[in-house]
Amino acid sequence: MAKNPPVPPPDSVPPPVVGEVRYSLPELLREIEVERRESSFAMETIEQVEIQKMFANRRHHARGKKPAVH
Repeated sequence: MAKNPPVPPPDSVPPPVVGEVRYSLPELLREIEVERRESSFAMETIEQVEIQKMFANRRHHARGKKPAVH
């Protein structure tokens, strides 16, 4: 039967190395411009507005149904 290797105490474990990712700002801005021109971006905006309306209606209905506390 194989033994598990000993686990070092947490203080001796070095922190993980985080890599840095850099993006070209002009390239990102071009991508955003293209996405805004596409209909899928416009549809997402419309869907968000419609979803917000649905939840707003539910909040208004829920407020009206609460019994009065005397």
